Amino acid sequence: MSDNKYLDEYSDASFWSKVKGFAQKAGYDVLEKALKLYYSATDDDTPKWAKTTIFASLGYFITPIDAIPDLTPVVGFSDDLGVLVAAAAAVVMHVKSEHSDKANEKLGQWFNKDGDTEKSDE
Repeated sequence: MSDNKYLDEYSDASFWSKVKGFAQKAGYDVLEKALKLYYSATDDDTPKWAKTTIFASLGYFITPIDAIPDLTPVVGFSDDLGVLVAAAAAVVMHVKSEHSDKANEKLGQWFNKDGDTEKSDE
């Protein structure tokens, strides 16, 4: 597929599996960034270079082996957040308010007002 191993790690199924399986551990901030990027990457208006950047960062998020293992308490997702923030900064002009709205809607389904996960299967 490409020379970027993290881009090769990305798939829609892996992304949604990771997001749903680690929602509480990853926390609201990490998932908010991941979802905004996801919705931006799936927008036909987003240029290919930006999609490549986004999918590579989401591939890093998905992969179980990264700089700080995701199972490490408290800091396990800090490297993932750093990669997602860097990708978001690189493609900021292509993250629309509608992407943020979709991310917030999805997070609203998964988290209560305090940022704790709900007991929902959706």
